[in-house]
Amino acid sequence: MTTASTTLANPPLASARPASPRLARLRRLRRDPAALAALALLLTLALLALLAPLLAPYDPTAQPDMVALKNRPPSFAHPLGTDIYSRDVLTRVLYGSRVTLSVGVLAALLSTTLGAAYGAVAGWLGGAVDTVLMRLVDACLGIPRVLMLLAIVALWGHVSTPVLVLLIAGTGWFATSRLARAEVRALRTRPYVEAARALGAGETRLLVRHVLPHLVPPLLVAATLAVGNVIALEAGLSYLGLGLQPPDASWGSIMQDGADSLTTAWWTTAAPGTLIVLTVLAVNILGDGLRDALDPRESDAS
Repeated sequence: MTTASTTLANPPLASARPASPRLARLRRLRRDPAALAALALLLTLALLALLAPLLAPYDPTAQPDMVALKNRPPSFAHPLGTDIYSRDVLTRVLYGSRVTLSVGVLAALLSTTLGAAYGAVAGWLGGAVDTVLMRLVDACLGIPRVLMLLAIVALWGHVSTPVLVLLIAGTGWFATSRLARAEVRALRTRPYVEAARALGAGETRLLVRHVLPHLVPPLLVAATLAVGNVIALEAGLSYLGLGLQPPDASWGSIMQDGADSLTTAWWTTAAPGTLIVLTVLAVNILGDGLRDALDPRESDAS
């Protein structure tokens, strides 16, 4: 009687409901201080880029006095100094961040999308189609990407921002396609896919509804890491004078403007060069954090 009364008065607690995979991944990411710091830095840079017209003290293309204000060191009026054309470096860096970050994000998203679609089709169809499609990818991977871009840009001549995004994206999806193909080949024989096929689901529905959603985590990591690669690649092309042309400005082109006066006007290249290094480093740290957080083998106990 006493035992029954105690049981009624103190019913057993219901077992804790397991957290959803999305919440578990978010918790793992929140436990990574390096990834959070990298994310905060990238968000700050993105905010500065959006607010560039409000924060920039001068016109980015204005050349007020090419004699008196040429290569002036940092001062109260020009916190990051001026360049060889008497333009304010801080203003140029703020406006250049809009171009650099937008090219990095757009090209990475486009190349990831192209690679995911190509690899998914090859992995799902298999057979001769898979063999032909992947041999084409192998042939493209055999050509160094930088050399391919240099040849195309040199032949093209003047390259606008949209064209540069398309060129970088069009030469950067090959590795992503191999990743997507491998994932699709592993997923297409899973029991839940076979069950959906037995229930009458068509091949297109199986691929779109039951396979592609599982590609999001690895592709998100790949896209994040690709942003850093694109930023470094665009900076290199612009520094060589083969990227964006004036009056457009990116961090790479700002460095190219100060290349001839590196020893006498170091501030012209110091600011954009530092931002390129910090941004690429932050993107890679965030990508590593996302890879650890989205890894299904991780657990909350880790």
